[in-house]
Amino acid sequence: MMRTRPLKVALLGCGVVGSEVTRIMTTHADDLAARIGAPVELAGIAVRRPDKVREGVPAELVTTDATALVKRGDIDVVIEVIGGIEPARTLITTAFEHGASVVSANKALVAADGAALHAAAEANGADLYYEAAVAGAIPLVRPLRESLAGDKVNRVLGIVNGTTNFILDKMDSTGAGYSEALDEATALGYAEADPTADVEGFDAAAKAAILAGIAFHTRVTIDDVHREGLTEVTAADIASAKRMGCTVKLLAICERAEDGASVTARVHPAMIPLTHPLASVREAYNAVFVEAEAAGQLMFYGPGAGGAPTASAVLGDLVAVCRNKLAGATGPGESAYTRLPVSPMGAVVTRYHISLDVADKPGVLAQVATIFAEHGVSIDTVRQQGKDGEASLVIVTHRAADAALSSTVGALREMDTVRGVASIMRVEGE
Repeated sequence: MMRTRPLKVALLGCGVVGSEVTRIMTTHADDLAARIGAPVELAGIAVRRPDKVREGVPAELVTTDATALVKRGDIDVVIEVIGGIEPARTLITTAFEHGASVVSANKALVAADGAALHAAAEANGADLYYEAAVAGAIPLVRPLRESLAGDKVNRVLGIVNGTTNFILDKMDSTGAGYSEALDEATALGYAEADPTADVEGFDAAAKAAILAGIAFHTRVTIDDVHREGLTEVTAADIASAKRMGCTVKLLAICERAEDGASVTARVHPAMIPLTHPLASVREAYNAVFVEAEAAGQLMFYGPGAGGAPTASAVLGDLVAVCRNKLAGATGPGESAYTRLPVSPMGAVVTRYHISLDVADKPGVLAQVATIFAEHGVSIDTVRQQGKDGEASLVIVTHRAADAALSSTVGALREMDTVRGVASIMRVEGE
């Protein structure tokens, strides 16, 4: 039997995502009520600019006093889509203190301070859900946190930023350079006016931290994630990948060590074979590949950003949280029982693609191979091209530790016959 008294919802932020949340709550009110078991009522919308025209948003619900809104004793759920660290953190903890559960899309905050937020929610008997913080509409947080709760996840490998995937896809398909591809992404609305968070990997690193924490039942923050952007990826790198039967993607990679004693989390460009499922992810789409002991290999694919896709994830969490409210219960909280340390990037073992500019004369390849051997890095393949006294030497290694590769490159830079290290890229997905 449906409860007639509505559950009241406060919305913090009414930009692209917040406006879509408002629209869906209004147009699908009856369906949401049927699924939850009670009506949901949008009781207030906190914004910074009250005079801005927001089509479909009831003006009488708009306020600039977000603190007063979350302190109202009749609010059951607070939806936070303003982003950033503050004032979002203070508003969320205040909501918990006043009896409300929280649905958030704030990847930066959850990645930086998730443990404290979960503790505040638990202390106040409230829920904290954030499906929309990772990969937009793709159901990923809940499957990792609930569906795979009885399994052991060993690896999460994914494309979690649509802007960078669009840029790399255009570089691959058209031969464009980074700047040209970025300009196209900006013109089409895939890249922000300031694309730093995307192209330098900050956005993906926050998502990697969240995914690693959930997958491995340990605490991982954004500061634990090794991060490299794609601004140094060149058309030559893309061409080299093609010659190897690979493509280049900006990947978020979270792994459990083989001995199970630690985990790693990293974001960087990498070559992956065209046969890997992630290689076919085009345009601004996201996809995440999960490897678990019992479930095997799973892939989650879909739009990773945008107003409607992100709002879909927010509303999914809203339904779950409201159902919990009606049942007088809370859903899964933080699971960090393993307390696994996060290993530094130097401990990561993978393959590498290294392009060197060298003198085109006899013995150089032997000298270079000796340096690799001295540092314990085994060479898989070599390709050399020379002209007019200069040569390009492309080396692909077997699996090696990042620290060993770094020391190898340092020694190569000291060689008189090595003019420069043109590029270094990891090879993943094998």
